[in-house]
Amino acid sequence: MSYNVNARCTQTNNQAVKCNGEQIAGKAEFKALPYAYDALEPYIDKLSVEIHYSKHFQSYYNNFMAAIKSSEIESMSIKDIFKNVSKYPAAVRNNGGGYYNHMLYFENMKANGSGLPTGDLLKAINKTFGSFDEFKKQFSDAGKTRFGSGWAWLCMDNKRNLFICSSPNQDNPLMDIAERKSTPLLAMDVWEHAYYLEYQNKRTDYIDAFWNVINWDIVEKRFMNK
Repeated sequence: MSYNVNARCTQTNNQAVKCNGEQIAGKAEFKALPYAYDALEPYIDKLSVEIHYSKHFQSYYNNFMAAIKSSEIESMSIKDIFKNVSKYPAAVRNNGGGYYNHMLYFENMKANGSGLPTGDLLKAINKTFGSFDEFKKQFSDAGKTRFGSGWAWLCMDNKRNLFICSSPNQDNPLMDIAERKSTPLLAMDVWEHAYYLEYQNKRTDYIDAFWNVINWDIVEKRFMNK
């Protein structure tokens, strides 16, 4: 298997290295969930989290590893792959996005979340959207109006401007097919497998519940580290 790319990173002595500051895709890990399956209850139920994490997320990871195995892009960073993802097979785009998006999603939730962001992130949100409540409304609307399966995002462009968008399927704002390329700060999964066991077709109820489990410390860390 070989995909034609213009740039690649290498590894030495079979050790994982970083490519443009990011770990190479071929050494990506499926990390343990940072909280118990029932930690997000009563907002997201234990069985939904368990199936979502151990079945759906795991499958995206396994399929992504298989899609890049023995190819030139195996030694690139995931973000560099996303920069030219339209040039690669659909399995790379779908499963690479599925792996990366879910990694962000599960990381940006925690037990006893909610509250408000703090510091520079809150200032940037208030400056951009006028208030946190207006940001919350616009972000929720992005998830509610995403047709079919997909994601809602809080993003930041290369000038550190915040904005909200959504993407279909497993696409994300880092990909070359994005309408406005940017860095995702907050991810909300609106595929039915994220909420159907508890909320059935009531996506709006799931989105309302999501605000109670956000890990703003992680979101702010992404904001500050960009």
